[in-house]
Amino acid sequence: MKLQRKNRRVLALGAIAVSGALALTACGSDDTSNGGDATGSSTAQAGSIKCDDAKGQLLADGSSAQKNAIDAWVKQFTAQCGVQINYKGSGSGAGITAFNNGQVAFAGSDSALKPEEVTASKKVCSGGTGIDLPMVGGPIVAGFNVSGVDKLTLNAETLAKIFNNEITNWNDAAIAKLNPGVKLPDLKIQAFHRSDESGTTDNFTKYLISEAKDSFPYEGGKAWQAKGGQSASGSSGVAQQVKETNGAIGYFELSYAKDGITAASLDTGASAPVEATVENATKAIAEAQVVGTGSDYSLKLNYGTKADGAYPMVLVTYEIVCDKGNKADTLPATKAFLRYIASEEGQGVLADNDYAPIPDDIIAKVRTTIESLS
Repeated sequence: MKLQRKNRRVLALGAIAVSGALALTACGSDDTSNGGDATGSSTAQAGSIKCDDAKGQLLADGSSAQKNAIDAWVKQFTAQCGVQINYKGSGSGAGITAFNNGQVAFAGSDSALKPEEVTASKKVCSGGTGIDLPMVGGPIVAGFNVSGVDKLTLNAETLAKIFNNEITNWNDAAIAKLNPGVKLPDLKIQAFHRSDESGTTDNFTKYLISEAKDSFPYEGGKAWQAKGGQSASGSSGVAQQVKETNGAIGYFELSYAKDGITAASLDTGASAPVEATVENATKAIAEAQVVGTGSDYSLKLNYGTKADGAYPMVLVTYEIVCDKGNKADTLPATKAFLRYIASEEGQGVLADNDYAPIPDDIIAKVRTTIESLS
């Protein structure tokens, strides 16, 4: 199902160019990663990464969805700039809390800041406010581990009923109807969800609520609300449980769907089921609308797209930072790191790690905003 890694970088950069030509409607203007020696600083450009006066270390926390992307970025950035970046992928909720408590230089979240969180950020951002900078995109997969089944198609309705404890066996008639010719076992479904507050949960449930509200009658949000199922912490925790449990299914990012876990395709109403790939996620993200104002670039995703080859169960991870009032001792390193990950080179790293780049029209504005941070 996955494209070979050697082709992903080229395809990702091509996706950036293609998505830049698409119209984006503007409605407004787990583990710690230690990145080597923290003593170096540079005012010169090392390779294509501009280090400026970056030095010391950065503490950051938040989205576990982007943890694998952050790890890849930190490896490259630290090697050239000598700045240590400790990113704890504790979940989007924990990241926003840490940011608004002044404990981290930036946070990662798979959901944009809520109005009350923006208000709280003003106490930390002296003379400014917290803003959302979209940096990582990608598909949320329904990853399963069912012995003897290596290909599966689901839709919003069946997913909603599975995670709402209404479909409880793998040979249920609703699943069989979507998978003619597939021998489904008489096996209990073990559904796993996040135990921590998570932007992945927020986006996953937004998709279910948008497309199967009657079968998933909840408000949604970062905290899991449906009854039944089992829980685990972080995307890696959910993936690990699925990997170890025959009959299991969970939701997490594509980069976690490996080593015995297979990602289900989605029947969206398009001419054929859509696979969970970087390219298909990019097609769906390109339909997003900018709903943030000023320097905030929060997006509204189109979960209901029926375009051929567009995978709608996606998320966008934002880096949350102060537009003004950043701490003087961490501002140079924060800007240098954000500048790198928003660059063409930084975005090009994403496809190699099963993530999707942000459409060109948006990432160009993000780059301008990063240079204005103070």
